[in-house]
Amino acid sequence: MRTASPSAPEVPGLLANVARLKITLDRVKPQVLRRVEVPLDLRLDRVHLVIQAAMGWANCHLYEFQAANQRWGIPDKELGWGLGDGPHNAKRATLAELLGPARGKFKYWYDFGDDWFHTITLEKLVPAEPAAAYPRLIAAKRRCPPEDVGGPWGYADYLEAIADPTHERHDELIDWRGAGFDPNDPDEAGIRNRLDRLAARFYKSKPRPARPGGKTGAALDR
Repeated sequence: MRTASPSAPEVPGLLANVARLKITLDRVKPQVLRRVEVPLDLRLDRVHLVIQAAMGWANCHLYEFQAANQRWGIPDKELGWGLGDGPHNAKRATLAELLGPARGKFKYWYDFGDDWFHTITLEKLVPAEPAAAYPRLIAAKRRCPPEDVGGPWGYADYLEAIADPTHERHDELIDWRGAGFDPNDPDEAGIRNRLDRLAARFYKSKPRPARPGGKTGAALDR
Protein backbone atom coordinates (compact mmCIF):
# COMPACT_ATOMS: atom_id res chain seq x y z
CA MET A 1 0.00 0.00 0.00
CA ARG A 2 1.46 3.36 -0.99
CA THR A 3 1.19 6.30 1.38
CA ALA A 4 -0.44 9.12 -0.55
CA SER A 5 0.05 11.83 2.04
CA PRO A 6 3.72 12.64 2.70
CA SER A 7 2.64 14.99 5.47
CA ALA A 8 0.72 12.32 7.39
CA PRO A 9 1.40 12.68 11.13
CA GLU A 10 3.95 10.27 12.56
CA VAL A 11 3.07 7.74 15.23
CA PRO A 12 6.19 6.35 17.04
CA GLY A 13 8.21 4.75 14.24
CA LEU A 14 5.30 4.56 11.80
CA LEU A 15 3.25 6.77 9.55
CA ALA A 16 -0.46 7.24 10.24
CA ASN A 17 -1.64 5.93 6.87
CA VAL A 18 -5.19 4.78 7.72
CA ALA A 19 -8.18 7.08 8.32
CA ARG A 20 -10.96 6.23 10.76
CA LEU A 21 -14.14 7.69 9.29
CA LYS A 22 -17.54 8.17 10.90
CA ILE A 23 -20.36 7.98 8.34
CA THR A 24 -23.83 9.20 9.26
CA LEU A 25 -26.90 9.33 7.05
CA ASP A 26 -28.40 12.82 7.02
CA ARG A 27 -32.08 13.51 7.83
CA VAL A 28 -32.77 9.97 9.10
CA LYS A 29 -33.82 9.35 12.71
CA PRO A 30 -32.79 7.32 14.65
CA GLN A 31 -29.30 7.79 13.33
CA VAL A 32 -27.78 5.32 10.88
CA LEU A 33 -24.03 5.23 11.56
CA ARG A 34 -20.90 3.41 10.41
CA ARG A 35 -17.29 3.67 11.54
CA VAL A 36 -14.75 2.31 9.11
CA GLU A 37 -10.98 2.40 8.67
CA VAL A 38 -9.76 3.15 5.16
CA PRO A 39 -6.22 3.54 3.75
CA LEU A 40 -5.41 7.15 2.94
CA ASP A 41 -4.07 6.21 -0.50
CA LEU A 42 -7.33 4.59 -1.64
CA ARG A 43 -8.80 6.16 -4.79
CA LEU A 44 -12.11 7.94 -4.28
CA ASP A 45 -13.98 5.64 -6.67
CA ARG A 46 -12.98 2.85 -4.29
CA VAL A 47 -13.86 4.87 -1.19
CA HIS A 48 -17.29 5.09 -2.84
CA LEU A 49 -17.41 1.28 -2.94
CA VAL A 50 -16.37 1.12 0.72
CA ILE A 51 -19.25 3.42 1.69
CA GLN A 52 -21.68 1.38 -0.39
CA ALA A 53 -20.55 -1.85 1.28
CA ALA A 54 -20.51 -0.41 4.79
CA MET A 55 -23.92 1.24 4.51
CA GLY A 56 -25.60 -1.58 2.61
CA TRP A 57 -26.43 0.31 -0.59
CA ALA A 58 -26.58 -1.59 -3.90
CA ASN A 59 -24.34 0.75 -5.97
CA CYS A 60 -27.01 1.32 -8.61
CA HIS A 61 -27.06 5.14 -8.73
CA LEU A 62 -24.65 8.03 -9.29
CA TYR A 63 -22.59 9.49 -6.46
CA GLU A 64 -20.52 12.53 -5.60
CA PHE A 65 -18.03 13.56 -2.92
CA GLN A 66 -18.18 17.21 -1.82
CA ALA A 67 -15.55 19.08 0.20
CA ALA A 68 -15.33 22.87 0.43
CA ASN A 69 -16.13 23.98 -3.14
CA GLN A 70 -14.76 20.83 -4.80
CA ARG A 71 -16.58 17.77 -6.13
CA TRP A 72 -15.47 14.31 -7.20
CA GLY A 73 -17.46 11.58 -8.91
CA ILE A 74 -18.04 10.27 -12.44
CA PRO A 75 -17.08 13.01 -14.92
CA ASP A 76 -19.59 14.23 -17.49
CA LYS A 77 -17.65 12.84 -20.43
CA GLU A 78 -17.90 9.30 -19.04
CA LEU A 79 -21.65 9.72 -18.72
CA GLY A 80 -21.97 11.18 -22.21
CA TRP A 81 -23.53 14.39 -20.95
CA GLY A 82 -20.93 16.84 -22.28
CA LEU A 83 -22.04 19.61 -19.93
CA GLY A 84 -18.55 20.48 -18.81
CA ASP A 85 -19.50 21.40 -15.26
CA GLY A 86 -19.39 17.96 -13.67
CA PRO A 87 -17.22 16.68 -10.82
CA HIS A 88 -13.52 15.85 -10.91
CA ASN A 89 -12.77 12.24 -11.79
CA ALA A 90 -12.90 10.16 -8.60
CA LYS A 91 -10.49 7.68 -10.19
CA ARG A 92 -7.78 10.34 -10.21
CA ALA A 93 -7.90 11.41 -6.58
CA THR A 94 -7.31 9.68 -3.26
CA LEU A 95 -8.89 9.96 0.15
CA ALA A 96 -5.78 11.83 1.33
CA GLU A 97 -6.25 14.42 -1.43
CA LEU A 98 -9.92 14.92 -0.51
CA LEU A 99 -9.13 15.35 3.17
CA GLY A 100 -7.01 18.43 2.43
CA PRO A 101 -9.90 20.73 1.47
CA ALA A 102 -12.34 18.79 3.65
CA ARG A 103 -10.70 19.92 6.91
CA GLY A 104 -11.95 16.85 8.71
CA LYS A 105 -15.50 16.66 7.33
CA PHE A 106 -17.05 16.14 3.90
CA LYS A 107 -20.26 15.06 2.19
CA TYR A 108 -21.05 11.96 0.13
CA TRP A 109 -24.18 12.24 -2.04
CA TYR A 110 -25.72 9.03 -3.35
CA ASP A 111 -28.72 8.70 -5.69
CA PHE A 112 -29.49 12.09 -7.19
CA GLY A 113 -33.22 11.28 -7.09
CA ASP A 114 -33.67 10.04 -3.53
CA ASP A 115 -30.89 12.41 -2.38
CA TRP A 116 -29.12 10.38 0.27
CA PHE A 117 -26.58 12.74 1.80
CA HIS A 118 -23.98 11.31 4.17
CA THR A 119 -21.80 13.34 6.52
CA ILE A 120 -18.34 11.81 6.81
CA THR A 121 -16.05 12.89 9.62
CA LEU A 122 -12.37 12.08 9.97
CA GLU A 123 -12.09 10.95 13.59
CA LYS A 124 -8.39 10.11 13.62
CA LEU A 125 -5.40 8.87 11.64
CA VAL A 126 -3.72 5.64 12.70
CA PRO A 127 -0.94 3.36 11.41
CA ALA A 128 -2.00 0.19 9.61
CA GLU A 129 -1.97 -2.89 11.82
CA PRO A 130 0.20 -5.73 10.48
CA ALA A 131 -2.50 -8.41 10.68
CA ALA A 132 -5.46 -6.27 9.59
CA ALA A 133 -7.16 -6.15 6.21
CA TYR A 134 -8.45 -2.79 5.00
CA PRO A 135 -11.04 -1.41 4.64
CA ARG A 136 -12.53 -2.71 7.86
CA LEU A 137 -15.60 -2.06 9.99
CA ILE A 138 -15.22 -0.61 13.48
CA ALA A 139 -18.86 -0.05 14.44
CA ALA A 140 -22.34 -0.01 12.94
CA LYS A 141 -25.73 1.23 14.14
CA ARG A 142 -29.03 0.51 12.41
CA ARG A 143 -29.81 -0.72 8.94
CA CYS A 144 -29.53 1.24 5.74
CA PRO A 145 -32.85 2.18 4.08
CA PRO A 146 -33.96 0.16 1.06
CA GLU A 147 -32.93 1.45 -2.36
CA ASP A 148 -35.51 3.61 -4.19
CA VAL A 149 -37.68 4.06 -1.11
CA GLY A 150 -38.06 7.78 -1.80
CA GLY A 151 -35.36 9.44 0.26
CA PRO A 152 -35.55 10.26 3.99
CA TRP A 153 -39.25 11.15 3.91
CA GLY A 154 -40.14 8.08 1.86
CA TYR A 155 -38.18 5.96 4.31
CA ALA A 156 -40.08 7.42 7.27
CA ASP A 157 -43.37 6.60 5.52
CA TYR A 158 -42.09 3.11 4.72
CA LEU A 159 -41.20 2.38 8.36
CA GLU A 160 -44.59 3.65 9.53
CA ALA A 161 -46.43 1.50 7.01
CA ILE A 162 -44.59 -1.79 7.57
CA ALA A 163 -44.95 -1.46 11.36
CA ASP A 164 -48.74 -1.06 11.17
CA PRO A 165 -50.76 -3.92 9.64
CA THR A 166 -53.76 -1.58 9.40
CA HIS A 167 -51.85 1.03 7.37
CA GLU A 168 -53.31 1.48 3.88
CA ARG A 169 -49.92 0.80 2.26
CA HIS A 170 -48.77 -2.00 4.57
CA ASP A 171 -49.40 -4.89 2.19
CA GLU A 172 -48.11 -2.96 -0.82
CA LEU A 173 -44.78 -2.12 0.79
CA ILE A 174 -44.31 -5.59 2.29
CA ASP A 175 -44.82 -7.02 -1.20
CA TRP A 176 -42.37 -4.46 -2.63
CA ARG A 177 -39.46 -5.06 -0.24
CA GLY A 178 -40.41 -8.33 1.41
CA ALA A 179 -41.07 -9.09 5.05
CA GLY A 180 -38.51 -9.02 7.85
CA PHE A 181 -36.91 -5.60 7.43
CA ASP A 182 -35.51 -4.62 10.82
CA PRO A 183 -34.30 -0.99 10.90
CA ASN A 184 -32.42 -1.62 14.15
CA ASP A 185 -30.27 -4.47 12.82
CA PRO A 186 -27.24 -3.17 10.86
CA ASP A 187 -26.27 -6.69 9.70
CA GLU A 188 -22.66 -6.41 10.85
CA ALA A 189 -21.79 -9.86 9.52
CA GLY A 190 -22.93 -8.84 6.05
CA ILE A 191 -20.98 -5.57 6.23
CA ARG A 192 -17.78 -7.33 7.29
CA ASN A 193 -18.18 -9.88 4.52
CA ARG A 194 -18.61 -7.18 1.87
CA LEU A 195 -15.63 -5.20 3.16
CA ASP A 196 -13.47 -8.33 3.26
CA ARG A 197 -14.28 -8.94 -0.40
CA LEU A 198 -13.27 -5.36 -1.23
CA ALA A 199 -10.01 -5.74 0.71
CA ALA A 200 -9.19 -8.88 -1.27
CA ARG A 201 -10.03 -7.05 -4.50
CA PHE A 202 -8.08 -3.88 -3.73
CA TYR A 203 -4.92 -5.46 -2.31
CA LYS A 204 -2.98 -8.52 -3.37
CA SER A 205 -1.72 -8.89 0.19
CA LYS A 206 -2.61 -7.37 3.53
CA PRO A 207 -1.30 -3.83 3.98
CA ARG A 208 1.74 -3.66 6.23
CA PRO A 209 2.48 -0.67 8.42
CA ALA A 210 4.01 2.20 6.45
CA ARG A 211 7.56 3.06 7.45
CA PRO A 212 8.93 6.63 7.43
CA GLY A 213 10.17 6.05 3.86
CA GLY A 214 6.55 5.85 2.76
CA LYS A 215 6.58 2.26 1.46
CA THR A 216 4.41 -0.63 2.56
CA GLY A 217 4.22 -4.31 1.76
CA ALA A 218 0.91 -4.46 -0.06
CA ALA A 219 0.55 -4.22 -3.81
CA LEU A 220 -2.49 -2.24 -4.91
CA ASP A 221 -4.49 -4.07 -7.54
CA ARG A 222 -5.39 -1.31 -9.99
